[in-house]
Amino acid sequence: MRALFVPVIAVLSAILLSGCMQTISPVAAVQPQSDLDAMAYGTPSSGPVAATGQGGAIPALRNSFAAATRAGAYVVPAGYVPARRDSAYHLDAGDKLRVVVYGQEGLTNTYAIDASGSITMPLIGSVPARGRTTAGLAAEITAKLRNGYIREPSVAVEIEAYRPFFILGEVQAPGQYPYVPNMTVESAIAIAGGFSPRARRDIVTLTHIDASGVARYEVPLGTSLKPGDTIQVGERWF
Repeated sequence: MRALFVPVIAVLSAILLSGCMQTISPVAAVQPQSDLDAMAYGTPSSGPVAATGQGGAIPALRNSFAAATRAGAYVVPAGYVPARRDSAYHLDAGDKLRVVVYGQEGLTNTYAIDASGSITMPLIGSVPARGRTTAGLAAEITAKLRNGYIREPSVAVEIEAYRPFFILGEVQAPGQYPYVPNMTVESAIAIAGGFSPRARRDIVTLTHIDASGVARYEVPLGTSLKPGDTIQVGERWF
C-alpha cells in the first residue's frame, strides 16, 4: 500500500508544479482619451509609432487651429469685385485725368471729372467720362477732334489722381482721404489714424456706388478698396 501511495504523490506534485510555472501574458490597460487629448495628440493607433521628429502636442495643436481657422475663414460676399487696373477702371466724378494730345500743347492738360460726369476741353467742349475706361474716353476725344478740328489726332488718357474714399465710425480721424492704388480696408483705417478703443476690429461695412446703384457689404479688413467707397467701422459690444 505504501509502495502505491508514493508514486501517486509524485504524480500530483508534478501536476501542481507545472501549473505554477505557466507564464502569464502581460495585459496593457488603455485609458479612454478625452476630446482635448485627441485634439492635442491625435487618435491612438494600435501599432508602434515611428519617431519622425514632427509629432508631439505643439505641432498637433498648430495643425488643429490652422484647420479651424480655414473652416471659419470669412468669405467676401459675392458681387464685390476688387479694384482693377486702370485699363478696366471705370471713371467717375472726382477723378483727375491727364489728357495728352500729341503735337497739341494747348489741348494737353489735367482735367477733373465734374459732378455731371464730364470733362471740358478746348475746341470740343464737354466730353462724357463717367462709366468710361481711359481707353474709351481717349477714343471719344479722338473722334470729336477729328470731326473738323485735327486731321489725325493722337490722344492718350491716364489717371493722375483717383477720386477719394470716405471712412466713418470708430476710427481716430474719420473723413475723406485720397485713394491710393492697391489699397485695402486695413490700410484705409491706418490712414485714418487707426481704430478707436471701442471699434469692432474684424469686419466693417463697405458701401460701393456704381452704374448699377448702391451696394453694401460686410467685409474683412483685407478686402480691396475702390475709389469712392465708404467704410463704416462699427462699435463692438464688449
